[in-house]
Amino acid sequence: MGVKDFLMCTAFAVALPIGQAMFKWAAIYNERLEGPFFLKLLRNYPLMGAFGWYGLTAVFWFYILTRLPLSGAYVFSMLGSGLVPLMAWLIFKEQLTWQFAAGFGLMLVGFLVVMQGRA
Repeated sequence: MGVKDFLMCTAFAVALPIGQAMFKWAAIYNERLEGPFFLKLLRNYPLMGAFGWYGLTAVFWFYILTRLPLSGAYVFSMLGSGLVPLMAWLIFKEQLTWQFAAGFGLMLVGFLVVMQGRA
């Protein structure tokens, strides 16, 4: 995997938790809206932004897959999955446990093991 591909996959891994944070922000915003659930969705502008973000990241993912095998690119999803709770802690002040830290550490070790096989 070249440097450009590595950087693109890393950017994608960061884009996913940003999208999750946008969805959480939309959920918080939704609580302030009045009316039936469906009508609240239509007026939830942060939700529309989150959908737009996910649309762009889907196109970005498609582009990455035109350059790399799925098995090589998908490894970076481990990084994104681990960043979601970290962002929840930083942005929304959600509590994290030592189990999260240990599990994320294991994920990082797994990522490094898999990437060693791709170098």
